[in-house]
Amino acid sequence: MEQHLSLLRQDEWRIIDHSSLGPQFDAKQSFAIDDTLCTFVGKGASSPVARSWVHHDTIVLGIQDTRVPHLQDGVRYLQQQGYRVIVRNSGGLAVVLDEGVLNLSLILPESDKGIDINRGYDAMWELIRVMFNEYNKDIEAYEIVGSYCPGSYDLSINGQKFAGISQRRLRNGVAVQIYLCITGSGAKRAEVIKGFYEHAIKGEETKFTYPTIKPETMASLNELLNANLTVQDVMLKLLTTLKELSGRIYSEGLLQEEYETYEKNFIRMMERNEKTFKDLT
Repeated sequence: MEQHLSLLRQDEWRIIDHSSLGPQFDAKQSFAIDDTLCTFVGKGASSPVARSWVHHDTIVLGIQDTRVPHLQDGVRYLQQQGYRVIVRNSGGLAVVLDEGVLNLSLILPESDKGIDINRGYDAMWELIRVMFNEYNKDIEAYEIVGSYCPGSYDLSINGQKFAGISQRRLRNGVAVQIYLCITGSGAKRAEVIKGFYEHAIKGEETKFTYPTIKPETMASLNELLNANLTVQDVMLKLLTTLKELSGRIYSEGLLQEEYETYEKNFIRMMERNEKTFKDLT
């Protein structure tokens, strides 16, 4: 455990809270911001960053998701359910974001005590375990078959997944990202992704094996803990935990130089999405 905590024990954490920017905050902005912060943390121009973000009614597709045989039908289905659809610039598969899903990014320098892939995942897993240790629940990390965006670091309680972790490495920076389903129904979110694959694949054979979604494999933290947590409650847990583990936390938005890099990254995200969806009407 101590080895996992060592990445969390920074001299200081820079906090960037984007959890309450509202429905106009576009998920493409978040991926561009994390890439920007990777660059600046990676070259030592910023302290390690803990960033929180929430996006309303958005489905984030992975690159593989855009290679389904009937992407147009899948996207149309999601739009009919009231979701915006974007494609991210990294691996993984489709996930649901809404106001009950808190995303956290820990952005660290690659040189920091040699961060191999599993070490980054383990640090995020340990952070979540510490944040919720008062509930005395065993939070496990292994692939939950039947969940959306399955991976070896799915976080679950009693076999039901409430979070997934991913990583992005860029210019000597590492962004370890997690989505935490806090409120609402995990199964209902899974039904949406299940519907996407049904409309986008239509039972055809594909080179890539997409997950067969079983909604009952997913739940929110409130469902699993029998709690009534809000996103802001969990934000407070995050800040308290980082303060306990490190010397100092401080809040600071994007600086001018960072903002200029962000604008370039955001244009790249916009162009990627326009290219992906340009033939869809």
